[in-house]
Amino acid sequence: MASLARKNLLEDIPRFLIAQAGIVFAVTLVTVQIGIFRGFLKSTALVPEESDADIWVSSAEMVYFELTPSLPVELLFLAREVEGVDLAEPLLLPPGQWKGPGGTIAPLRLIGFDPGGELFSPWNLTQGHIAELQTPYTIIADDSQLDALNLQDLGDQGLINSLPATLVGITEGTQSIASSVFIFTSLETANAYATTGIGTSVNCQVDGEGNIRCNNRYERDLSSSSESVEPPPTPSPLRRSDVLTHILIRAERGEDLQELKQRLNEALPGSQALTRQELAQRTRNYWQSRTGLGFVLGFGAGLGVVVGIAIVGQILYSSVSDRLKEFGTLKAMGASDWVLYRVIIEQALWMAVLGYLPGMALCLGLSHWVSTGMGIIILITPASAAGIFLLTTVMCVGSGFFAIQKVTRVDPAIVFKA
Repeated sequence: MASLARKNLLEDIPRFLIAQAGIVFAVTLVTVQIGIFRGFLKSTALVPEESDADIWVSSAEMVYFELTPSLPVELLFLAREVEGVDLAEPLLLPPGQWKGPGGTIAPLRLIGFDPGGELFSPWNLTQGHIAELQTPYTIIADDSQLDALNLQDLGDQGLINSLPATLVGITEGTQSIASSVFIFTSLETANAYATTGIGTSVNCQVDGEGNIRCNNRYERDLSSSSESVEPPPTPSPLRRSDVLTHILIRAERGEDLQELKQRLNEALPGSQALTRQELAQRTRNYWQSRTGLGFVLGFGAGLGVVVGIAIVGQILYSSVSDRLKEFGTLKAMGASDWVLYRVIIEQALWMAVLGYLPGMALCLGLSHWVSTGMGIIILITPASAAGIFLLTTVMCVGSGFFAIQKVTRVDPAIVFKA
């Protein structure tokens, strides 16, 4: 009987291909919906997860890593004195506004860090070098966001909060789906951008050829060709009166992180210390539980599973219904119900395997294309791929059980009817 299931599938090749196309669609739908949901949650916590810090120190009122009040720089120096701290580095995450060639405007999330530090740097750098951020007013952006900034290649320029910005590096896969455009820059440059705005003494603009021109009076008409050209001010190092967003901590070798967290909380008033994993999980929980976006994507993933089950169930049920006379013949020949179960279950397994393989290949290709082209993560890991295969198998076999109920009730006399 082992070959009967395959013969049922391959007897009508066009019908078989149409049925498998339906299962491929169901597999793709489920995989993409779940992958987008899981990729969305992963992308929201990319920055803390990709850091080399053991502990992140943030404001006690922090909601998630981007939504948090600032900390005084003074806490950075206090953190370096805490027992068990091997290294402490600042991170600054101010908002910003981009103005690029052609009048392009985009909201930004500046990520200011020490280019010579050890605990954080942009990952997946495909062009340029981190050391180039030592030059004032230089930035690194994700490849998927270049169109939004109207940038094309290294050396292109724009404005951030009325100050110039030159692209010196390009990354891949560093952008959060839920955030404004990430811009990586040095701590000093990020602080200069954060403290520069309307009413400051220096303002710049991008001329028609994409060049940066700065004047020394904000009130001057920026379209005037008579404006005086001056270089922007050199960013100054952080002072004790400045603020930062997070303090990144590397613990000494062998140090218990929970005990170090407690010492940091006691030594740094108004702050809280979280491990890298705890901060990432808090961020994911915020987007999943406290925002409509997390609910919509989660609902879409669940709906994808339901639709996939419905598609597979309809395909397999119709396949069995069309062959009721063949199953009636088997019963008339004395075949037991268990023999019929084996045929239908094997047929369901073949459909699951033959639908899963091309469906997963399609999803992997789609994931790579969307990630590199638009910066959207469709997360497909070996574990999730195995889970999708198990789900596909359960969908097909479960649908087969519904079809079995019809087969076991078939009257063998149907064979002799006209």
